[in-house]
Amino acid sequence: MTRTDGRTTVTGPAYAVVIPTLARGTLTDCLAALAAATGPRPDEIVLVDDRPEPEPDALEHPLSVLGDLRARTTVLTGGGRGPAAARNTGLRAVTAPWVAFLDDDVQVGPHWCDQLTQDLAEASPDTGAVQGVIAVPLPGERRPTDWERGTAGLARARWITADMAYRADALKQVAGFDERFTHAFREDADLALRVLDAGWRIRRGRRTTRHPV
Repeated sequence: MTRTDGRTTVTGPAYAVVIPTLARGTLTDCLAALAAATGPRPDEIVLVDDRPEPEPDALEHPLSVLGDLRARTTVLTGGGRGPAAARNTGLRAVTAPWVAFLDDDVQVGPHWCDQLTQDLAEASPDTGAVQGVIAVPLPGERRPTDWERGTAGLARARWITADMAYRADALKQVAGFDERFTHAFREDADLALRVLDAGWRIRRGRRTTRHPV
């Protein structure tokens, strides 16, 4: 598919990025990394502010680092119902055939947009999702804590929405995330298993994203 991303003509599937957030301090670095990544830009970015009582001013600085992507960015409120419901809120707002979900504490790699576009272009018609490669660097200057070692296990995890791109048709077929998961625990695995049960395949891509410990 050939399309215009606002500056150049690019080849590859159109995609949207959905990020649920609690307006943590990590959001600025998350958006800055996305804005700096080389390659075809997302057609749409949706931030879902899932704080029970959002204060719009808290997002002004993070949004300012997006540069020209700010014009493609929509901020919605999630009502504090949890990440599953927040992602569904973002999903309903986008029109692109692919939706890449990111957490608000990750930093995509410097060539993430290029690599994501390639991952999606290589997806077979029965591929419903393409997972990113998650790096969780441990501290090198000291012994990691038990919590940090546990978090590092995310690098081996499957289907985590720290960086997971889904075909919109696959998500619609299974009715998206199960909103009964009100906390960030297994809601991503539940979705992936339902997508697989519906007959879609899930493959691992080559794009890289850094997750903090």
